[in-house]
Amino acid sequence: MKRIKDQFDLKDHVAIITGGAGLLGEKHAEALAEFGCITIILDINEYKGKEVAKRISSEFKVDSINFTCDVTKREQLENLRDDLLKKYGRIDILINNAAIDPKVKNKEEDFLFSRLEYFSLEQWDKELSVGLTGAFLCSQVFGSQMAKKGKGVIINISSDLGVISPDQRLYKKENLQEEKQPVKPVTYSKIKHGLIGLTKYLATYWANKGVRVNTLCPAGVYTNQQEEFVHKISQLIPLGRMADLDEYKAAIVFLASQASSYMTGSTIILDGGRSII
Repeated sequence: MKRIKDQFDLKDHVAIITGGAGLLGEKHAEALAEFGCITIILDINEYKGKEVAKRISSEFKVDSINFTCDVTKREQLENLRDDLLKKYGRIDILINNAAIDPKVKNKEEDFLFSRLEYFSLEQWDKELSVGLTGAFLCSQVFGSQMAKKGKGVIINISSDLGVISPDQRLYKKENLQEEKQPVKPVTYSKIKHGLIGLTKYLATYWANKGVRVNTLCPAGVYTNQQEEFVHKISQLIPLGRMADLDEYKAAIVFLASQASSYMTGSTIILDGGRSII
């Protein structure tokens, strides 16, 4: 009989976390490292990537290595794959976490550029190239390697806004004309919905190759946002609050490990209940 706790063991597994130096990417890496996983911090920010990898390696006593890489460049991804195979002989887990998160601007001159009517094709292409095309390329390069070996896990990081639409009332400013109101840009929801579709496609495509693909949809994390915004969004969440920074770690370990061995093509929504009302 298999022991439940043994199903969570990730010792000597090799995991690539794109956007690994970002707010949640760093937490994903911590979660895996706590269970013995070798973590590859893939990020375009070399300084922060090195800092995160060094800290994780020291704190969790596992290999953690930074690779400065652009997820939109296939050649860079292929070079990383070859380097990892040469060093470790395996790639077990891919977390597609890299994204450009278009923050709602506070300056009135920036409001117009986030609104659908004025949103530029250049910005659309830029954000989709990282958040969606980057996930496709990483899955293609690293997922294909997993398929050759007959085993692997891909986790796509979507959002609660991958299953619902942004509530633009959260960003509304008093005494401002409607056409100048700040909004969450169209790209964010488009990308996060797209990642769920990518998950379903890959899950069936590689089902007979031992590669499992699932999606995690986290909600907003409390990071000392303005009190007015926190109050507004908390009113939309049945649990009455935003997420704590560490509340997604257990879900990442579950999805990455054999604890979820019969799960593929699925979406885990951790949003405090926001999407159910």
